[in-house]
Amino acid sequence: MKLSSKIYKDYKKYPEKVVQFGEGNFLRAFVDWMINEMNEKGVFNGSVVVVQPLRNGLVHLLNEQDGLYTLILQGIKDGKAERTYKVVNSISRGIDPYRDYESFLKVAESDSIRFVVSNTTEAGIAFDESDRFDITPHNSFPAKLTAFMYRRYKHFNGRSDRGLIVIPCELIDKNGLKLKEMILKYADYWNLEKGFVDWVENDNVFCSTLVDRIVTGYPREDIDKIQEEIGYEDSLVDVGEIFHLWVIEGPKWIEEEFPASKIGLNVKFVDDVTPYRDRKVRILNGIHTTMVPVAYLYGIDTVKEAVEDEVVGKFIRDAAYEEIMPTLDLPEDEIKEFVKEVFDRFKNPYVKHYLTNIALNAMSKYETRVLPSLLEYINRFGKLPNKLVFSLASYMEFYKGNRGSETIPLSDEPEILELYKNLWKQYDGSYDRLNYIVTEILAYDKIWKINLNDVEGLNTAVTEYLYSIEKNGIKESLKEVLK
Repeated sequence: MKLSSKIYKDYKKYPEKVVQFGEGNFLRAFVDWMINEMNEKGVFNGSVVVVQPLRNGLVHLLNEQDGLYTLILQGIKDGKAERTYKVVNSISRGIDPYRDYESFLKVAESDSIRFVVSNTTEAGIAFDESDRFDITPHNSFPAKLTAFMYRRYKHFNGRSDRGLIVIPCELIDKNGLKLKEMILKYADYWNLEKGFVDWVENDNVFCSTLVDRIVTGYPREDIDKIQEEIGYEDSLVDVGEIFHLWVIEGPKWIEEEFPASKIGLNVKFVDDVTPYRDRKVRILNGIHTTMVPVAYLYGIDTVKEAVEDEVVGKFIRDAAYEEIMPTLDLPEDEIKEFVKEVFDRFKNPYVKHYLTNIALNAMSKYETRVLPSLLEYINRFGKLPNKLVFSLASYMEFYKGNRGSETIPLSDEPEILELYKNLWKQYDGSYDRLNYIVTEILAYDKIWKINLNDVEGLNTAVTEYLYSIEKNGIKESLKEVLK
């Protein structure tokens, strides 16, 4: 039997308050789940109208199931593995604007609509010159949103109390500001009246955000077992981790209208999302990137195995607590709690996260995720952070391309792979030649944006660590670092 309102006894209808561009796994496991939680706690009383952003999508499946789907959340909570199943009942309907554009625009005339959320991929917030005003359906998400807002502006005669709260979830910095910029660009491109531009500027709020939850989506390998457990057929089963974080940069009064934090959800309304973005990039992503070459060369293949290993796990924790965390400016208790949550996520028994996957384009990842911590540590404490430097040396060994008799599946820009290949070809076993390799890599400003040889002591430290790895192996070298 297929999941629908006919078999789900707790099915409810709520006023349509949210227009959501995107019907994919992430938004359904993140925003729509949060709205469902708020509805169940009686603090929101609203539903979501889902707009399909691309020609091929899933809204027909949503409509077949009356907007219902099963969400499985799994991971470590309070030190224990936990897995929960829940039917999410926050989506009222889905609209395919490629089949019925007028129905999409008609939603803009609703009194109850208040929020716009989106996740149309990082490339979604972009300007497309082919999107002229009189051609529908518009192709890009910003063009669709501009048309939607213009219909609302005209229908309500520019009333200031009919503005929208726009909260994009695309993974780009300052996503709210960039989306607003695109809306205003289309308004100019379409020669829309100044009144509309003023209404967009003054009566609508565009919030920049940071989102964080790993969502693996439809569990193809386990779906038969899952449907046997839940007792019905569901074409939209979604799977995510327990951890979630939504940081929203915007006026505090929005929290009164979207009171997720009041029921215990990890949603923060802040004046500036930047410190939280730095925290995520430098702790979650930074620890990932720091661990990869050390753990992989040590003989470990997954993140969970790495953090649970007695030696490598200590290296990772020391790097996090002693060298990354002290370079951030958020309250210490808040950062410590975040680091703890990160390690719980790393130990998630339901996720097999391979180190080689994280190693994709590892050099540029080190530059954005780890190097800022390394440089800030030097700036604050006047010395090198040994673990982060050891990780950098380990990457140089990693890019040699071998783990014992195994060939490492390196994946990076061709010129970076060529650089390492040519340098390692010249290695003759001597310290001087190894120092030459290190010097050339640290000078490669296409990666680093600066010449890292100018950082006092870094060249020597990296060379000595790399020489130790070459002569003594990663295990003995790591022991020395951890003393």
